[in-house]
Amino acid sequence: YQCLVWLLLIAGAAAVEVQRPRGVSLSKERQFYEDGKPFTCLDGSKTIPFDRVNDDYCDCQDASDEPGTAACPNGNFHCTNAGFRPVFIPSSRVNDGICDCCDTTDEYNSGAICQNTCKELGRKERESLLKIAEITKEGFLLKQQLIQEAVRGVDDRKAKLEEVRSGKGDLETRVEALRTIKETAEQPEREAKERHLKAWEDQKAAIRVEKDKARMAQVFLELDEVPDGFVTLGDLLSHPELDPDSDGSFTDAEAQGLLGGVDHVDTFGFESVWSNIKDKYTSLVKPSLAPEEPRQDEAPEPVSDNDSELYPEEDIDYEEDYKGSTSTQTQDKKDDDGEGTMPPYDPQTQELIDAAQKARDEFNEAERALREVDDQIRNIEKEISFDFGTESEFTYLYNQCYEMTTSEYVYKLCPFNRVSQKPKYGGSETSLGTWGKWAGPADNVYSVMKYEHGTGCWQGPNRATTVSLICGTETAVTSTSEPSRCEYLMEFTTPAACQEPQSPDSLYPPVHTEL
Repeated sequence: YQCLVWLLLIAGAAAVEVQRPRGVSLSKERQFYEDGKPFTCLDGSKTIPFDRVNDDYCDCQDASDEPGTAACPNGNFHCTNAGFRPVFIPSSRVNDGICDCCDTTDEYNSGAICQNTCKELGRKERESLLKIAEITKEGFLLKQQLIQEAVRGVDDRKAKLEEVRSGKGDLETRVEALRTIKETAEQPEREAKERHLKAWEDQKAAIRVEKDKARMAQVFLELDEVPDGFVTLGDLLSHPELDPDSDGSFTDAEAQGLLGGVDHVDTFGFESVWSNIKDKYTSLVKPSLAPEEPRQDEAPEPVSDNDSELYPEEDIDYEEDYKGSTSTQTQDKKDDDGEGTMPPYDPQTQELIDAAQKARDEFNEAERALREVDDQIRNIEKEISFDFGTESEFTYLYNQCYEMTTSEYVYKLCPFNRVSQKPKYGGSETSLGTWGKWAGPADNVYSVMKYEHGTGCWQGPNRATTVSLICGTETAVTSTSEPSRCEYLMEFTTPAACQEPQSPDSLYPPVHTEL
């Protein structure tokens, strides 16, 4: 409606000018004297005879003595433009053969043929301004509805906030009760798992002992080359890798030291020697391509009487957790030492695990629900406290997005959230900024939105977008541009930006025939 003030100067009929020097506006008429009386420059610097006004010679420094000629380079000519809006043009454009004033008064002595178009221009402008007035009126009515909806929305959110807060207390109580149930169920589960692990470790230790004994027996046979049932100094000295100090000289004394101070040992004595040499010993016997098949009349010796009952031979996925965690995980990989997979839990242990897992699931579900309630409370509090305008008229834009497609890009504006740009024919989305603040002038701060800290430009700043809000009956992005590198400008129409219309009397002032 700022542009409507021009209607104050629009007349509906032909105007009659008062007697004043050519190029002088009505507002300055009284500063000029009648013909024959002296004229004082408007800046007060000089007084001249009135007949030197508009004599095509510049006497005043402020060019006030030549309002109707092009004599002064800094002069201005006033176009009355009766029926349209008055304007000032540079004096250099007076009598230049081009009609700048719609009332043709600037070409009074150039011979140019001009048509007075002020009435037609005024008519078109009035039609345009009336159309704008209608849009503003309709938009302002929509704005009042938006304000009412925002007020109801705030009341609804406040009621919802109280409801959620009251429900949170019950949920917190449930979470703590389920925490106790979970911890109670996890204690016997943990103990049962530890027992199961200990049994498995004990079995693996027994297997390692048997393997070590078998290897010791094999090495004894390899060292006893005679064979006479003894391992001697010579047998050891044939393996230089057994040199205790690894100095490249394996002596009889060092070999005798490995044998415990004697010259030879039998299979029983070799047990004490084995612990000193097993980490260094390298077999000279080439391994067979295939393992020796057991004789059909021999059965493998069990580790213990009840091993076949405790640990079945088949590999079964195993749920493992022995490091302090209470979660159940499935293990199906072999142990690093080749001792097989962990056997499955016995039914009693599995029952404890299942009970504990059920308690964990119920606790986790309740805890997740509590986190969701906390998020819901924060979101409602944010909406209630957010600055949506003087009367919350912009509330309806929250959680909404609006798009505009150009020949190259799809632009998306999500008010109070972000602005983005995406190639029309495929490609990744680029952030043009996230919500920053209201950035309009002091007298209309809610007329401009600022979005900052978008994706950085190559060797440049982060992208940012300024959104100008324009009164309209529709809510839409109407234009986008990039006036400077990485700085984007959008125009966004919304009823929430409409101001209260002026009264009809202010749009059409009385016509003054003396003009």
